[in-house]
Amino acid sequence: MRRVEPMCWTAAATATAERFIPEETPVALTYNGTTHAVMMASPSDLEDFAYGFSLTEGQIERPEQIRSLDVEILDEGIDLRIWLETDAAARFLDRRRRLSGPTGCGLCGIESLEAAVPTAARVAVGGRFDATSIGAAQRSMIDDQVLYQQTRAVHAAALWTPAEGLVALREDVGRHNALDKLAGALLRSGRTAAGALLLLTSRVSVEMVQKAAVLGAPVLVAVSAPTALAVRTAEAAGITLVASARDGRFDVHTHAERILV
Repeated sequence: MRRVEPMCWTAAATATAERFIPEETPVALTYNGTTHAVMMASPSDLEDFAYGFSLTEGQIERPEQIRSLDVEILDEGIDLRIWLETDAAARFLDRRRRLSGPTGCGLCGIESLEAAVPTAARVAVGGRFDATSIGAAQRSMIDDQVLYQQTRAVHAAALWTPAEGLVALREDVGRHNALDKLAGALLRSGRTAAGALLLLTSRVSVEMVQKAAVLGAPVLVAVSAPTALAVRTAEAAGITLVASARDGRFDVHTHAERILV
């Protein structure tokens, strides 16, 4: 986070103001010496990011498949140097070989329409919530969004249960990154999203539903609207998709049987 003093304009006058803005930096994810992706992200909770990205992108299934992790701070950004155990490393290299070769613009490294939108994991049946839980969970999340309260410029992803309240929350300038950081925090603590509400401060695209399915989240709650593909994917994955949840109202797009009214 950085303190700045912009010129603040109003219809009545101009004056110097004090603001806090979030940092954004390139973060490379390198597996066994090979850079796989570079994301623009907030430089916080980087270990969680490495584990969560690896999980939701299919590089690992269990935390012990990451043999070691080094966070290298460089002049041009941050390199998360991840070393995979033998089986995960072999799967990673095989995947890279299958995705190598010339590609067009769009989803780089994707060779087919089927690969562009892979089938999401099917979540377990169960997990029912009183409708009032939606508002209670969102209020808990808002209270814990420290970086957002200071900058008004970051997204959050959180996990909430009626018994425990807010289990974990992560923030980032990118909505995907925030969810990956939450996924990493849960993975490293030995938890899944089963039996809990997964909360997002963003719109719901298909990738967010796919990541939620990997975590086993029965209910995904977002403050903004979903895309049509996200709704279809949530329906197929068995996820209750709650969207446009704000100011005491929300829309239930799929599997409404989990929300008790």
